[in-house]
Amino acid sequence: MSNLRQEFIEFSVKAGVIRFGDFVTKAGRNSPYFFNAGLFNDGANLGKLAAFYADTLINSGIEFDMLFGPAYKGITLASATAVALAARGRNVPFAYNRKEAKDHGEGGTIVGAELKGKVVIIDDVISAGTSVRESVEMIRAAGATPCAVLIALDRMERSGKDDALSAHSAVQEVSNAYNMPVVSIGNLNDLFEYLSTAGADAQLTQYKAAVAAYRDKYGAV
Repeated sequence: MSNLRQEFIEFSVKAGVIRFGDFVTKAGRNSPYFFNAGLFNDGANLGKLAAFYADTLINSGIEFDMLFGPAYKGITLASATAVALAARGRNVPFAYNRKEAKDHGEGGTIVGAELKGKVVIIDDVISAGTSVRESVEMIRAAGATPCAVLIALDRMERSGKDDALSAHSAVQEVSNAYNMPVVSIGNLNDLFEYLSTAGADAQLTQYKAAVAAYRDKYGAV
């Protein structure tokens, strides 16, 4: 695990954004951990999170012209990442969408810069891939090109019901469907490695076995 990925997992755990226990996911699964990017809810933590997004995007080597944040969490994430990129000498425009079209003023559903060139979609996680699909459609409708998706955490889970699990994760399905990379700051393997290190809090290492069992059951190759 790279230093950046390790630092992100540790940061998320200490900020209470990654929590351990017994949770029910959007897919209805009982999970031993939960990631909620909405809990990066103060200026200091949001600034640190944006730095992780910016550094991950720069390190990926992906060529891009602007950022797009799908409503609602993506709005804050894309704008904060744009600020962090500017601080690193890469000043790029960003845009986001409204859930409902505005019928006065400038109107429409897109706010911010004009969608053009190569666009990176910024979000927190990919569950069913709905927000990515909608984002891709809006970007293409504007004549721009969606070139990548950047997310905070890849849960690396096979999609589908327990009795009919897909061979691929939601992230892999999105990447295959739209023929573009999905880049994550961290993933389930990074989280498991963090729990396996001596630096992890002793109270957290008790969850290692549960996370391993969850990964064995639902993890995508």
